[in-house]
Amino acid sequence: MKKDCGYAAAEEVKDGQILGLGTGSTTLYFIEKVGMRVRDEGIEVMGIPTSFQSSLLAREWNIPITSLDEHEIDLAVDGADEIDPDFNLIKGGGAAHTLEKIVDYSADELIIIADESKLVDTLGAFPLPVEIIPISLKPVTKALNDMGGEVAIRMGEKKDGPVITDNGNFILDVSFGRIENPIEMEEELNTIPGVVENGLFTQMVDKVIIGSKDGVKYL
Repeated sequence: MKKDCGYAAAEEVKDGQILGLGTGSTTLYFIEKVGMRVRDEGIEVMGIPTSFQSSLLAREWNIPITSLDEHEIDLAVDGADEIDPDFNLIKGGGAAHTLEKIVDYSADELIIIADESKLVDTLGAFPLPVEIIPISLKPVTKALNDMGGEVAIRMGEKKDGPVITDNGNFILDVSFGRIENPIEMEEELNTIPGVVENGLFTQMVDKVIIGSKDGVKYL
């Protein structure tokens, strides 16, 4: 299902476009298929990656890399951990949501790709990732607790200690329960000193492509 929707999104790419390259287990199929189109069809595109993962994969598929300093983004394609009926998202399971938000918000068009399990009625079952400056761990944790959040610092796998983002920061995974007003919460979280960015993405998605057991669905 992930491969199906990733490949379908790659068919939306037009020759000459500047692409925002998301991060995660679904967007890797998008990057793979774009690379195949570069190789087989000769389309010319450039990518602006949101992580070391997407940058390395783009280079593997001979997709030229550029930056926001040099180009504006025509189309960004990214994944999500949860998608509500208004196309508000929780992202950040891969700890790349800060760069993803910068790239995704900068794009003329944003397509989200995901398997059908990511569709939810209300956001919040997936803990909300919050990237923070390491020195702010204690006061930010207190502020999140005061907001009703249950906070856990994300720990590394095959690495001792916390996960370190591509930006050199920590990730807090915060359980708030049902998030009834994601637009308001996104703004409130980013007013806490020490918070770099949170994983709520609101009012920005143009299209969602879902991989399901019944095939690809366009929302």
